[in-house]
This record gives sequence, structure tokens and C-alpha cells, in this order.
Amino acid sequence: MTTDTISPLRQRRVEDMSARKLCAGTQRGHISSCKRFAAFLKRSPDTATLEDIRRFQLHLAETGASICNRNRIMTGLRFLFRVTLRRSDLAAEIYHLREPQKIPLVMRTDETKRLLAVASSLKARLLLSLGYGCGLRAGEVVRLKVKHIDSAQKIIRIEQSKGRKDRNVMLSSETLDLLRQWWQARPSRHDAQTPVPERWLFPGTRAGKPMTTRQLNRLFHEAADAAGIRKGVTLHALRHSFATHLLERGTDIRFIQALLGHDKLDTTARSTRVATGMIAAIESPLDLLSLPRKKPRKNRKDPPPA
Repeated sequence: MTTDTISPLRQRRVEDMSARKLCAGTQRGHISSCKRFAAFLKRSPDTATLEDIRRFQLHLAETGASICNRNRIMTGLRFLFRVTLRRSDLAAEIYHLREPQKIPLVMRTDETKRLLAVASSLKARLLLSLGYGCGLRAGEVVRLKVKHIDSAQKIIRIEQSKGRKDRNVMLSSETLDLLRQWWQARPSRHDAQTPVPERWLFPGTRAGKPMTTRQLNRLFHEAADAAGIRKGVTLHALRHSFATHLLERGTDIRFIQALLGHDKLDTTARSTRVATGMIAAIESPLDLLSLPRKKPRKNRKDPPPA
């Protein structure tokens, strides 16, 4: 991220974010939030008052900004006031809204099977198989390198993913076979000089860069349409489906937590709310009302001793 021809305030904010090793996406989000606040004020954010912050939050509510978007914007402003400007009094005026807890959409096993079967190419099938078969996020799939595949131990190593964490996930025999097929067909015109372990498994159109998550998202929706999946699933539904299907097969939820890379078990436990197979197997108390009532067994009294 460059610091050329930018204001001293923005340069200091970029330095503060870089010093704290915020990822590029977070930095872009914080900068966008401050731009929006400055456009609302029509002056520099470092001149803001408590009343300005209150009016801006009312403005976001009146213009119909979603709760998620409002929280994201105010997080960026809180960083500006608390860290860069050292204005704790202004940061204290910022509030966040509780986001609605929605049940994620998952695909049935037959839908997942159709999705993979109709994938338009070997590359598309492998990408979607990694998302579902390993429970990977979109960014984790596209950033895989040759060195991350351990065919001897049948694992894939995910390095410095969300939360700057490493983890291992399983590598199925079918996925390994697809990887070997893809390696033979994979384009290598941009990385001939790159050491093999450092090569991207899915190189992008720009030299030295992997394919984008947008491209992967497009491949997913093309496959979902071809498979006749009408519900509004997203690419992340593959990851939810991975967790839900494992849970329905009796996998310990703590193992699923480790495979997904979750810090909190509560996050993984969201899968229990969409495990329809487990939910449908629970017998409703309404059904029990129609069952014949069992008569209590009478205790036999032993005869008195002679």
C-alpha cells in the first residue's frame, strides 16, 4: 500500500495499521470507512466532534445501511479515533449493533454430488472438491501451493489463514488423484523460474499471482446452476456442508472444530443447527402422545414368613 501523495492523517493511519499487521483487506476497509465519514462531514475526520459521530450513525441508519455494513464502517472509525488520533472520548461514542444470527444454508449430499459431477472442467471440479472435501475457505483454496500438499501423510497444510493460524486438513485419495491429474494439465508459463514447492496450484492470469476468489465464486455458481440447485447457496456453503455432513456421520465436533480452524466451539456448533438429518431423527413429544400408555407394573409383595 503506497503512501505517495496522501494526507499526513492517512499516512499515519496506514503506518498504524501496518505496524499492527492488519491484513490488506482490513486496511482497505478501514480506509474506505474514513473516506465515507469524511464525505459526510465535508472536512477532515480529525476535526470531528461527538455530535458529528452521533449524526453519522443516524445517517447510516436512515440511508438503509445493513447492520453488517454499519458495524464494519464504525470499526474502521473506532481504529482511527482510538489508535491514530488518540481520541478515546470519540471512540467511546461509537456503538455496534448485534447482528441477526442466521442459519447458514447447506447442501444435501446428493446435491453436492451433482455439483461436483457437472463441474465444467478438471480445474473446477478440483477447486470445488477442495472446498467441500477439506472444508477450506475460498481464499485458502486459491492460495494453495505445491509445498502444502503432503501426499505421504495424506494431509494438506493451511498456512497463516484467518486469524494468522496454521492447521492441517485431510487429503482424500480422490482429491489426491485429481491433484495429480491437474498437475499434468496445469499451465506453467508464468512460473517456470519459480521453485516447484513455491508454485501456486492455481496460478492466475497475472505472473506470480494465484487465481482470484471471484473466479472461484463464478465457477461455483456455474456448477450450481448446471446441477439444478435452486436455493440461494454461496461458495461458503461448501464449507458449511463439510462440517454438517461430518457431524451427521458421527464425527466428534471437537475434531470438526480443529479441521475448520475455529477458536471457539460455539462457532463450530452452528453446524448442529443445520444438521437436518440429526434434527429429523429426534422424536417429537407430540408423536409420543399417540403411543399407548404403558401400565405401571405392580410390585409383588413377598408372602409373610411362616
